[in-house]
Amino acid sequence: MPDHSPNERHRQISDGWIRAGIFGVSDGLVTNTSFILGFAGASPGHNVVRLAGVATLIAGGFSMGSGEWLSMRATKELLEYEIEVERQSLIDDPELEQHELRDMFKARGIDDDLAERLSIDLMRDPELALQTHVREEMGVDPSATGSPWAAAGASLATFSVGAFVPLLPWLWSSSGNEVWWSVGLAAAGSAGIGGAIGLFTRRGVAKWALRQVFVTGLAAVVTFGVGRLVGTH
Repeated sequence: MPDHSPNERHRQISDGWIRAGIFGVSDGLVTNTSFILGFAGASPGHNVVRLAGVATLIAGGFSMGSGEWLSMRATKELLEYEIEVERQSLIDDPELEQHELRDMFKARGIDDDLAERLSIDLMRDPELALQTHVREEMGVDPSATGSPWAAAGASLATFSVGAFVPLLPWLWSSSGNEVWWSVGLAAAGSAGIGGAIGLFTRRGVAKWALRQVFVTGLAAVVTFGVGRLVGTH
């Protein structure tokens, strides 16, 4: 019988880079599709639309990356501070911490005697006691907080990939059909992203694909309409 640990059977969905990567590419696609079609609706000329798309890709990518890094760094530092507070409490008042563990076990339905024995046994290993306190009191796994740099890199890279999709026709063509190419690529990209999210979450590929196409299409229609309205007045 194969020996599997719980971490091998379940994906580390709390890792920041996974979340940042999935939603980074979605944000990039929706944002740049909206910007490009908004500018195209105002009919300012091919070069202006292309410049807007390139600027959005670069600025949006760095904004997403830096924002993700700052957010995760702040969360990680706050968690590290709280862990150190808990670690010091285990040193200063181990009896109180043992009673807290006992009460937490009892609250989960473990009988009094077993809860007492478990809490005493855990307190013999300070690191294990600390991890248990952090999981039970803060609701987080101290070993699965994710890397701010990995999340920032994934966010920047995937936003840029998503933003590049609707921009591509404006870089290699000036035939006058760039808007339609952008729409087609954005629709295909949205369906692909939605399908990937559906596979990852196991909540239905078709449902997520249609949902992503709808969100992208709605944003594009609104911004194109605003661009057309502003550009004609």
